[in-house]
Amino acid sequence: MSMILRSSIVLALSAGVALAESKPGEWPAFRGTNNGLAVAPKSVRDWKRVQLKKVWKEDTPAGFSSFAVAGGKAYTIVTDEVDGNKGEVLVAHDAKTGKKAWSKPLGVISKYDGGGDAGTNENKGGDGPRSTPVVDGGLVYAIDANLGVYCFNALDGKPVWSHDVMKENAGVQIKWQNAASPLIDGNVLLMCGGGPGQALIGFDKATGKILWKGEDDKMTHATPVSADILGVHQVIFFTQKGLVAVVPDSGKVLWRAEYKFAVSTAASPVVWNDIVYCSAGYGVGAGAFKISKEGDGMQAAPIWRKEGNDLANHWSTPVVKDGFLYGMFSFKEYGKGPVACVDIRTGDVKWKEEGFGPGQVILADKTLVAISDKGEIVFIEASPEKYNELSRDQVVKGKVWSYPVLAYDHLYARSTMEGGCWELK
Repeated sequence: MSMILRSSIVLALSAGVALAESKPGEWPAFRGTNNGLAVAPKSVRDWKRVQLKKVWKEDTPAGFSSFAVAGGKAYTIVTDEVDGNKGEVLVAHDAKTGKKAWSKPLGVISKYDGGGDAGTNENKGGDGPRSTPVVDGGLVYAIDANLGVYCFNALDGKPVWSHDVMKENAGVQIKWQNAASPLIDGNVLLMCGGGPGQALIGFDKATGKILWKGEDDKMTHATPVSADILGVHQVIFFTQKGLVAVVPDSGKVLWRAEYKFAVSTAASPVVWNDIVYCSAGYGVGAGAFKISKEGDGMQAAPIWRKEGNDLANHWSTPVVKDGFLYGMFSFKEYGKGPVACVDIRTGDVKWKEEGFGPGQVILADKTLVAISDKGEIVFIEASPEKYNELSRDQVVKGKVWSYPVLAYDHLYARSTMEGGCWELK
């Protein structure tokens, strides 16, 4: 099995980013294999006329884990019983029927620091898992709230390896516990969460062996991203110190950019050409850095900065197209926060439209696929000229802070109550 894994071919994207292995039409990782960018379904010719036809819908109790869809299955993490206690459970659904194929318990966690049951407060999503699984080479990986890292056989859920970062790497937790998803780059699974001298960790994805570890950064809720900048492949973490880019195979630091931390940083960095954008809530706001080569190394120089919550991405990571960011720019504006278009080069807001809250956005060619925090799927033209809504449809009930997914020419989405699959007619 290890020989097969070592010889597996990693998907080479047009941007040159080597991420989780997948077949055409799959969405095997958090925000897909290209940082929220997808190929439009073949069935769609005119987004204004698209109708969503429900294929299946199943319970997805409590949590904000998104779907990872690959190998004919849709994986997510839900809240369920683990050894008689409340805990996190990795669930594999048949992608075509929704029928549960298998489930495996992860960590037991009865209460998330700073979290709380939704109760009658519609602005709270309640406690629950916040990390999304990733599928690669016939294996599925997950990180639970307690920084446990797991690898299972994607076909039947048989355990392959696991690692307890809290116990084995002096893990340092954060309020609300871990929300970051695993990142697979080539043969390496990358994550943040270890203690001093081992904050950033690279695991051999086949065996779980630690390939490298280093740095003193404290973790945030942000998932790292892979990118090619000026011809240099790298993985960018958004830690409590700021942005730090490393060589994925060795952990060597390529560049750093200091950035303020307050309470929680949860949106991932966004890369366009040689510009890296980042943002956080709690008054931190947004900013961008220009990356350049300097001898054998690289450096980051700030190009603009806007503090405060007017241009904050609380936990919703924008997508970028032709130098313009599209996403949910708001902080605690539940049910009403806007989707907006922002120039990544200057921070200038081109347009904004309220009524989405802290939902999520992905991009299918020239069309935004947005989901509001109340479960509406909205198709929007990706143009800096103006907000142009193409269609809107209510798909799930419950609180939605997870990403929509386009896979197998279908739409997948989930909330704190239910998840499902829709055909795009």
